[in-house]
Formats: sequence, structure tokens, C-alpha cells
Amino acid sequence: MQDQTSLSSLPRGAALIGQSGGPTAVINQSLVGVIEGLRMGLFASGHIDRILGMRHGVKGLTKGEVVDCTAMHQDKLDNLALTPSAALGSTRDKPDAAYCERVLESCKKLKARYFFYIGGNDSSDTCRIISEMAQSTGYDMRCFHVPKTVDNDLMENDHTPGFPSAARFVAMACMADFMDNISLPGIKINVVMGRHAGFLTGASALARRRDRALDDSVPTASTDGPQLIYCPEVPFDMERFVADVDSIYSVKGRCHIVVSEGICDREGKPIAASLIKNGQVDAHGNVQLSGSGALGDQLGDFLKAKLTPVGGKPPRVRADTFGYVQRCWPDASIIDRIEARRSGRFAATLALQGHISGSVAIVRTGSGSACYQPQGEAYASDYKRVELSAIAAKTRHMPPEFLSGHNNVSRKFIEFCLPLVGELPGFERL
Repeated sequence: MQDQTSLSSLPRGAALIGQSGGPTAVINQSLVGVIEGLRMGLFASGHIDRILGMRHGVKGLTKGEVVDCTAMHQDKLDNLALTPSAALGSTRDKPDAAYCERVLESCKKLKARYFFYIGGNDSSDTCRIISEMAQSTGYDMRCFHVPKTVDNDLMENDHTPGFPSAARFVAMACMADFMDNISLPGIKINVVMGRHAGFLTGASALARRRDRALDDSVPTASTDGPQLIYCPEVPFDMERFVADVDSIYSVKGRCHIVVSEGICDREGKPIAASLIKNGQVDAHGNVQLSGSGALGDQLGDFLKAKLTPVGGKPPRVRADTFGYVQRCWPDASIIDRIEARRSGRFAATLALQGHISGSVAIVRTGSGSACYQPQGEAYASDYKRVELSAIAAKTRHMPPEFLSGHNNVSRKFIEFCLPLVGELPGFERL
């Protein structure tokens, strides 16, 4: 357990807050949560004199670009919390040691003693490096990471702020898209975010009729789309993919498919990377997948070539890449709104308690089985502090019990995900 200091010995100075990585529908809830937590704690106690927001994260901080949030009116904060995307601006920069030295120097110039960074695993690693650098140079600055990622791939967390809202979007988009597919049949492929983790892709299963998907008394599973779900945790085989589609299309004359952008072959080579020629590479060396429709188009062309009978007409195949739109859709999950804001407040509480550093993690304390069982347990969550090193630069994957075969998710995953997204619409059929 990390050493803590008493309230009387806490350093006095400014507090810095930044946002990093991909924006989400609720990242501003976390920003507002940190501000509110600081106002009620360290600002009220006189340990901080200013609350400063970094423009575009550490990238803007090194240029001295900050915005003063100290006296921002609560009405504006409340409206800001409901606004999707990163209000302060974000960054994809992955600082090395030299970069972090400039960051720390900027902190010293601003007399900052508290550093809060809202982001995913790379952001937590930035926070860790800055924290360790400050301690090694004898500069007393407390550094805290607030979780955020639609991919839901942070270690130690039951789930992360941003994921429930993005999962809600994916579920509802697939609901509507499946209705489109049965109206005008054909083969439809939807490509969903998730380079290494399939949580968001798996959320598409919530589009199916839950009365069949969750009721053990129903002898046959729902045939609602998506009928095929491919997550990056399971090796993807092109020929097996064709056979999967054909087994459904040959019977129904239609097939609804969801594929993670990060699917890989048995050697771990990303399918999309091999299809995207001269693709852009981000600061972390990753081929940018979400901004390209190449994976869906190439999978569609492959299916046409394989499923066209000799001398016959090729099947109708269409593909959509959900891309960036799934991150900030302005219909956030209520659970997500609440938890994102409380995550920010909890980070401020950790600073008030005298912790030197840490990352906030969400812990599920109530299963939420009441969503699908009349006598079930209500959903509930709490927060804990974990070491930055337990989160930094690590990736959480879908556990085996969340997967079913090579092209589906399990009931256990549905039970995990359903309480998070909020109530979903039900559609009638003829």
C-alpha cells in the first residue's frame, strides 16, 4: 500500500486536469467530477488555489495552454457534463522520458501540485511516468488517472466510463440495421471498434430479442441479427467465415454480421492491416483502423466471390464501418453518466486523502440481474484505488467465459453488459 500523508502536510499549489485519447459521450462528466471533487475538498481546505484545464492534454500543457476552471459556474459545469467529446481537447501523443521532462517543467512553472489525467491505458502510463519523474526529482506532485475508454480494455476495472454509452449505440444501431436487413434481405457486415478487445463488438448481441436470448425455458435461441459476431480474441479464418455466412444465408436469404476492426488470423496478424494499403499509423505505431472502410469492403468482396454460383448472380452484400460515430453519440447511458462523474470525484478524494498517486477503478457490487430476472439483484458499483503500474500500458481482453464458440458471445457476457446500457427499445414483427 502506498504511503499517504496527512491533510496538514499536503502540498499547496494548482491542480491540473487533462483529457487524452479518444473522446467519449461521458468524458466531460469525469472532468466535471474532478472539478467538483476538488472544490469540495482541496480547494475548500486551501490546498489548491487554481483549477486549470490542459488544452489538448499534455501536448497543450507543454505550450502553456491552459484554461482556468476555478470559478466556473455550476450551471455551465452541468451543461458541460452532458456534452459529448472532450471539452478541453484531447491528444494522441505518447510521451517518452524527454517529453515528460517538458511536461513536469510546465507543471513546475504553473506551481501545480496535483495532476489528473482522464484517459485509457496509454494515458495511465503517461500519468505513471510523470508521477515517478516528479518523485525522483523531489518535486511533490500528486498524480491520478481517471479511467476512460470505449474499448473497455483497462485492467482492474469491471468496466470503464465511455464503454456503456458506446455499447448502447452499437446495440441500438444493430437493432435498426437488422430491421433494415429483414426488410431488404442480403448480407450485411458492420465493423465495430476494438483493436484488441471485443467488448464493444460483443455488445451488438444486445440487439437480439432478449426474451429468447436470456430465457432458458425457450428451446431455441433467437435467430435475430447479428447472427454472427467476431471478436479479436478468437482467431479469424476467412474460409470458415464464408462457411458461417453460407450456413445462414442459404437458409434465410439474409445474414447479419458484426466484426471487430481488430480481428486477426491464427498468427496474430490483423486482417484489416493486410487489407489497408499505405494505411496511416498513429503515435503508438498502430495502423488506423476506425477511419477506413477497407475491412468491411474487402470482406464483402470476398463473400461475393465465394458465394456466387457458377453462371449465377452474386449475393447482395453491404458493409458499414461504425467508426468514430460510436464514441460520442449524444444518447449516453444513465449508468455511464453517473459513474463517469463519480470517478472524477473519487480521484479528487484520493488526493484529499493524501495519496501520492493512483488510478480509479470501477468495482461492480450488485450484479444487475434484475434487468432480466424479476427477483434479481439491482445493479450497483463502487470505486477503488489501484496502483498506476497495474493499469499502465496493459490491455484487458474478453475473458473466455464471455465468448461462445468462434462467432458469438455467451449469455454471461449479455448478463454483464445489459445492466450498463440502459433500457433498449423493443420492436414488433409481422
